[in-house]
Amino acid sequence: MEPWFKPVADHAVLVCFSETHDEAAHMQVLALDKAIAANPPVGMIEIVPALVNLLVRFDVAVTEHVSVEAHLRELLDHLKVEKNVGQVRHVQVCYDAPFAPDLQAVAEATGLPPDAVIAAHLAGRYDVLMYGFSPGYAYLSGIPDEIQIPRKPTPVRDVPAGSVIIAGPQCLVTTLTMPTGWSIIGRSPTPILTGDPAHPFLFDVGDRVVFEQIDRAEFEVLQKDVAHV
Repeated sequence: MEPWFKPVADHAVLVCFSETHDEAAHMQVLALDKAIAANPPVGMIEIVPALVNLLVRFDVAVTEHVSVEAHLRELLDHLKVEKNVGQVRHVQVCYDAPFAPDLQAVAEATGLPPDAVIAAHLAGRYDVLMYGFSPGYAYLSGIPDEIQIPRKPTPVRDVPAGSVIIAGPQCLVTTLTMPTGWSIIGRSPTPILTGDPAHPFLFDVGDRVVFEQIDRAEFEVLQKDVAHV
């Protein structure tokens, strides 16, 4: 399918590659994101890649929709789509109580023992698809089929930051204390919010995430280390 363009208010252009989640479309998003970063249109302020589309925000005092779209079309004419364009990021996770309040429920829903749920989660191939909903909320694809379960019918409040949560084929590490309807299967001490304005999040869209299991004692030590940074 050929990409199509949508003006967003007076300050942005949305490039769409598909109407539904599609891996090929997402790879085109990543390729265009990389191409724009290397050769941005005049007046560009920000690129926001998502699942199957990409938003380019620009300064209305410098440029307008037609010029930005023309630049993007030129980039698309020479677009090189690569299978993997990001870096590998390691995230530690503790699956011990009390950090995994939904682990037993996931085990019961999938018919697997808790250890097998953990093993399946660790074996997943996780790619950063997009950011959304809240600062640092990186949506990861890659939950293995055997542990895919739907969202809960009712969200739970006050879920701690660092919670590792799953729903359907996706996984996420929370960055703030917030409600969620996803299943909480662990908690991570790995900081996702970096505090660096130039690179505020640990992940970039297109990165690969590898989860590494730690026990509760290791979690508590690492959590203290992070608190003192």
